[in-house]
Amino acid sequence: MGKKTLVIGASLKPNRYSNIAIHRLTGKGHDVSAFGLKEGQVAGVDIDTELINYESIDTVTLYLNPNRQEAYYDYIIGLKPKRVIFNPGTENPEFYRLLSENSIEYEVACTLVLLSINQY
Repeated sequence: MGKKTLVIGASLKPNRYSNIAIHRLTGKGHDVSAFGLKEGQVAGVDIDTELINYESIDTVTLYLNPNRQEAYYDYIIGLKPKRVIFNPGTENPEFYRLLSENSIEYEVACTLVLLSINQY
């Protein structure tokens, strides 16, 4: 199985990048969990609307603008992922610093591009 990934900012709308990412991640064999504002299912993945203490998360991929991320800093750091991906529009130097202080890697990249070039 691929890298266990948590998509934060998951959307039920098929044209949203978070939705497309869930489809591509599952299509590439990654174990995906998702958190969003509305319950539902995308590519067989349930979107949770409550913060769950997921086990063994390798990667958190963010689809939240920087203003909305602050409420999730402690939660994400507490999951102890190996890395956090800041997709376009989610760049946040304050959060980069906090992640670094907690020995969590981060990438400013696009999950969809990383998957398409087999660099995920």
